[in-house]
Amino acid sequence: MTVTLAPRAARTRSHDELKALAEAGNELLGSLTDHEASPEQVVRWVAENFSADAAAVACSMADAALPHLVAAQLPGVDVLFLDTGYHFAETRFTRDEVARALDVRIVDVLPEQTVAEQDAEFGARLYERDPALCCARRKVAPLQEALAGYEVWFTGVRREEAPTRTHTPLVTWDERNGLVKVNPVAAWTFDDLLDYAGDNRVPVNLLVSNGYPSIGCEPCTKPVAAGEDPRSGRWAGLSKTECGLHL
Repeated sequence: MTVTLAPRAARTRSHDELKALAEAGNELLGSLTDHEASPEQVVRWVAENFSADAAAVACSMADAALPHLVAAQLPGVDVLFLDTGYHFAETRFTRDEVARALDVRIVDVLPEQTVAEQDAEFGARLYERDPALCCARRKVAPLQEALAGYEVWFTGVRREEAPTRTHTPLVTWDERNGLVKVNPVAAWTFDDLLDYAGDNRVPVNLLVSNGYPSIGCEPCTKPVAAGEDPRSGRWAGLSKTECGLHL
């Protein structure tokens, strides 16, 4: 099912309560039998402490491994798709496949302005002249507004993706957005992700098999050569490596 309106609001606990829960989850899941919890164990902890209405999954639609993983224990969970207006056609196709194939509720998170409105105010191709501002307006601010109604959100951040992600915890307190942030596949490699997708027959963006291990907006994403940093195709030629969602 696809929803283009606002996500449902389900927050019932205070920031202090949620922060304490995040700290407890991080301690528990990082020390199970002296090893980190598996992705399934991480999702199980969330399912035991939060309702599906209070949870959201952020998904770039490079693949549906994370939504599938979460929906197995939180059926009907909201999957937030940041509809920037600049996506590849393949990414939109993957979004539609996720809505069709999985027990999730797709929420299209829209920026305040359309691309045409942004161009009129800031000039065309803002992503070339000030990519940080473009990401802030079309990704970071819309996501922050969408997350306001939830208590916990899942991300597909993996430690191997970039040096900025090396120390990603399984569970943490997201101070900027004021909710619990869960990264169940932080320890996965790219091959682990593809293996899970293949074993469970979940949708994968067609671009992944064509040299795009990390997929963002079309103007700012290039294919990556074998052996290169999987995120080197994002904002290629610029010092920028993150859109700002996870900083």
